[in-house]
Amino acid sequence: MKRHQLTAADVTWLVPHQANRRIIDATAERMGVPLDRVMITIHKYGNTTAATIPLCLWDYESRLAPGDKLIMAAFGGGFTWAGAYVTWGGGPQ
Repeated sequence: MKRHQLTAADVTWLVPHQANRRIIDATAERMGVPLDRVMITIHKYGNTTAATIPLCLWDYESRLAPGDKLIMAAFGGGFTWAGAYVTWGGGPQ
């Protein structure tokens, strides 16, 4: 967010890796994004490793609108990590 001069107001949805709720809450708090704008599915599926972000998007698809700004962040074994800031296209083509 700092690199791209984004504020929490610029983010419609935070789509975090679903390793555990404590990490999700801490990430949202650090970013200043309220929990009602954080996709959370860990209570339904547990830690789904590589499927985390696709499952979140699938679960929340009905709440997404074209133009929504999403920050997706994930991490994996060996201290690998990735993040992306994307604009949701959604809808029929």
